[in-house]
Amino acid sequence: MKKYKCIIFDCDGVLVDTEVISNQLLVDMANEYGANIDLDYAMKYFKGSHFGHCLNLIKTLVPKPVPESFEKDYRTELDRQFRESVEPIKGIKKVINQLDIPFCVASSGTIEKIRLNLGLVGLLKEFEGKIFSCYTIGKWKPEPDVFLLAAKTMGFKPEDCLVIEDSKLGVQGAKNGGFDVYGYTEHDYYKDLEGLATKTFGSMDELLEMI
Repeated sequence: MKKYKCIIFDCDGVLVDTEVISNQLLVDMANEYGANIDLDYAMKYFKGSHFGHCLNLIKTLVPKPVPESFEKDYRTELDRQFRESVEPIKGIKKVINQLDIPFCVASSGTIEKIRLNLGLVGLLKEFEGKIFSCYTIGKWKPEPDVFLLAAKTMGFKPEDCLVIEDSKLGVQGAKNGGFDVYGYTEHDYYKDLEGLATKTFGSMDELLEMI
């Protein structure tokens, strides 16, 4: 098996169990304006996307204008819900504790959101100084830029790194950058990752064995 020199983790859905919380809130708020969507829709079309993409999609679904405060209201409520209920992905702390090679996080979330979530689940210390956000460079998955930035900053080439992702956009972005990418399938309800990722796995215990 190929020996990787660095692991690049996505954040939401890989390190912290936020996908259902964040997508359900988008559904609830969008439906207030007549979107008429459900969580299944959100997990298919919002998961792995940055907020701007989700908002633009919501605007095509609703019969009346979305207020300018929509994003601010969403982030305020999301922070509140995260502080109340966010948990680490089951088994991820064991993975982090047993890694003997460098690792970092590359996410479509803002730096503030990444730091908040990692802090809430007790992982911020492990990733301090190794946090990379699409917002910093203005490039979004499936573009590979955030992964390329992470690898370069960590001191490695793409072929030396393994990306861990849970979304189709994230897997495509990693592949577009020349990375191997393992797809975490716990919430892969539409089986988007099978046949797309280099390999797939359903639990963090499996990941430890694979790397």
